Amino acid sequence: MNITIVIPTYNERENIALLIPKLAGVVPEAKILVVDDNSPDGTGALVCDLMSEYRNLAILARPSKEGLGKAYIEAFKQVLVDQTTEVVIMMDADGSHGPQYLPAMLAKLNQAEVIVGSRYCVGGGTLGWELWRRALSFCGNIYCRMITGIPITDCTGGFNVISTRFLRQVNLAVMDMSGYAFIMELKYLLYKTGARFVEVPIIFRNRIGGESKLSGHIISEGIIAPLKMRFK
Repeated sequence: MNITIVIPTYNERENIALLIPKLAGVVPEAKILVVDDNSPDGTGALVCDLMSEYRNLAILARPSKEGLGKAYIEAFKQVLVDQTTEVVIMMDADGSHGPQYLPAMLAKLNQAEVIVGSRYCVGGGTLGWELWRRALSFCGNIYCRMITGIPITDCTGGFNVISTRFLRQVNLAVMDMSGYAFIMELKYLLYKTGARFVEVPIIFRNRIGGESKLSGHIISEGIIAPLKMRFK
C-alpha cells in the first residue's frame, strides 16, 4: 500500500525528533512529509538532517506561518500529484497522536474510506487536558455533528487515515478554514462525496513539549465553521 503521512509543524523541533523514529518503526513502508512553516526553532533544519537517515522522509518548506489549513492543502496538492498514492494520514507533530494506533486504523480501510482516530467513541479519551478544555472539545463535537450530520463522534480530531480515491474528489480550492476548523471542513466535504467513516478509539495525550496552538481565533472559527459549511 502506498501511504504518505502528512505532519504540519511550527516550532516542533523536540517533538518531531521523537516522532519520526517511532513512525519509521511502526509503518516503515510509509512516506513521511513534514510541512514546516519556517519554524524559528529550527524544526525544518532538523528534518533535513534526519532525511539522510530516514530515506522515506521529506520536507515541504513554506516561507511563513499561514495556519494548519493552508499547510495541509499545499501538502495534499503535492502528494496527490503522485497517482500511485493510495492513502494519506494526517497527524499532529506534538506527540498527541500515538503512532501505535496506525496499524489498527489502516486495517479498517477494508470497511471505510476515512478512518478517524477518535477521542470520543467507546474506548477513546484524553489525558492531560484541563476540565474546561475537555468540556469545550466534547460539546464542540456534539455541536458540529448536529449541524453537519457527519456520522462520527470526533469531528475535530486531527488523526485521520484517508483514501486518496475520495480525497481527490474534494475541491481543495474552495476550502477556506485556516485553523483546526479546517479538519471539520475536510471531514464534511469527504462526507458529502459519499465516503464511509469508521472510528478507532485513541487516547489523546496533551502535547509532550512546546506550546499549544489553541487560541481565541481558533475557538471562534470552530463555532462559526459548522454553520458556514452547512449553509454554504
